[in-house]
Amino acid sequence: MWTYLIHGEPTPGVAKLLEGVGKALEARGFRYSPEAQAPNLVLNAITQENPKPYRRRAQATFVASVLELSRFPEEPIKELYPYLVRALSNVLLAYVPGEGVAFLTLELGHYREKEGEGFYERVAERLMPIACSRLVIDNIFVPDLEPELWEGDELTKSMYRAGRKLKEWDLLPAPFPIEEILPPEDLRHVKRLYGIGGLSYGNLSVRKDERRFWMSASGVDKANLKEIGRDILMVKDYDPEKNAILLSVPPHVEPRRVSVDAIEHWMIYREHPGVGAILHVHAWMEGVPATPFNYPCGTYELAQAVAAKVREAPDPTRAVVGLKNHGLTITGRSLDEILERIEGKLIRTVPMS
Repeated sequence: MWTYLIHGEPTPGVAKLLEGVGKALEARGFRYSPEAQAPNLVLNAITQENPKPYRRRAQATFVASVLELSRFPEEPIKELYPYLVRALSNVLLAYVPGEGVAFLTLELGHYREKEGEGFYERVAERLMPIACSRLVIDNIFVPDLEPELWEGDELTKSMYRAGRKLKEWDLLPAPFPIEEILPPEDLRHVKRLYGIGGLSYGNLSVRKDERRFWMSASGVDKANLKEIGRDILMVKDYDPEKNAILLSVPPHVEPRRVSVDAIEHWMIYREHPGVGAILHVHAWMEGVPATPFNYPCGTYELAQAVAAKVREAPDPTRAVVGLKNHGLTITGRSLDEILERIEGKLIRTVPMS
């Protein structure tokens, strides 16, 4: 049984919206639980004057902040993203009574549901993938990396070259200057919640052997991937009981967290022995198959959805999969082969729906 609660002081329009959406969630198996310490979903009512956050007690709690507006802004990302991050939300619902809801996610997914028949049910359906997802962002560091790999190898050198190429293509910057919006305390809170080590987007990995792969760390400068344990980590496994990624690191290095997409890469490498490298970028390509929902980054459900699309590809070792409202995951024999294949074909703006 999933649980949800309502936080904040809703404006009249938001109060009506939350009542309708709440009933639609309950029809889909949610239970309203105002005293829950770790609800699956929090509907957080905020205002432009006071975008007060809901302080989570558990990573498994997803927050949808709801803001009433008199009109939809002409530049929704520029005008609404600050409310999303100030309220420490997974998703923002900007509601204009009589017109509908504009959704905005941390990954810059943005789309609308128009008011009309089935409106509350459609909003609830949009929230379900977020509210029912399971984050896999905990890391367990084991200081057992072989000494001969402490300085990297030819594979990590290929990651450095690929990172330099991505910078050359201007695909690495964060989509929005979060550090300019949030005070330091809230920024640290967001980083802890989502496993964000910094604000450089995208990630890349290369297979080391049958079970292990090198992967970029979370938030590091992808154009300067050099230090093992800090910029690049060795993923050795996933522990389902602890819901954590296992990493081999040098004993003398204080490691950084691996990318939040490690669970996705782990699934793909395990299923397809011919995949030698994986690249994730916030860009798009024409005609690519895409995941059905805008699942949050770092969730088991997103990993499953991407892995399914790779499985369905004519050649899983050369797949290009769209992550709805987010970007691309691309498999290949090597990073050099992936970059050669996609050069000149990327569209910088991800289509939203």
